[in-house]
Amino acid sequence: MTRFSDIKGFAFDLDGVITDTAKFHTQAWHALADQVNVTWTPELQESLKGIDRMGSLEMILKAGNKQDDYTHDEKVALASWKNNHYVELISGLTPDDILPGMADFIKELNDKGYKASVASASKNAPFILDRLQLTDSFVGIVDPSTLTANKPDPEIYVRAAELLNLPSEQVIGLEDAASGIQAINGAGEVSLGIGNAEILHDADIRFDATADVTLANIAAKLD
Repeated sequence: MTRFSDIKGFAFDLDGVITDTAKFHTQAWHALADQVNVTWTPELQESLKGIDRMGSLEMILKAGNKQDDYTHDEKVALASWKNNHYVELISGLTPDDILPGMADFIKELNDKGYKASVASASKNAPFILDRLQLTDSFVGIVDPSTLTANKPDPEIYVRAAELLNLPSEQVIGLEDAASGIQAINGAGEVSLGIGNAEILHDADIRFDATADVTLANIAAKLD
């Protein structure tokens, strides 16, 4: 087991960890589901967590048994419509939208010499970090368009460690979704889950809320 003294860097998921853009994704996907006449359910909403744009669209269409009703180009157009709607919603983000405790935690990492990167399936991550005024806090953002597979595949967290220029065992990945925890574990990093214990049961360490995440609390759990 990795000890806290081994840790040199952190790889962050974005939605549900740094800020809650998930609510805007939900609004935009719900609007799209209405448009294609698919019933929106809490189960469908939960299943989209951590899934990329085209994957989420396929899951919505499948939920309504409509996966064969649209051509590839029509699906691309639907996904673009959803994204444009989402970007409108997130353009009003400010630093006040950073989740409780996360601004302090990221500042603590920067002040103490830890490196941080972002491992988000969102192609809008650079725009969101800019709105939150956090861009300079991270050494880099994994570009999801360059990946061959999405979470739960570990590729995004392997790349996040490469951005940090660190071996995987020196990196902690932070996630709020089960698929993300699976990706971190697959990359050989320490997984830190934020949220429900039943959903995040595979996480190496877990906190109930973002406000609980501090270096001291992580050290206490790891050691």
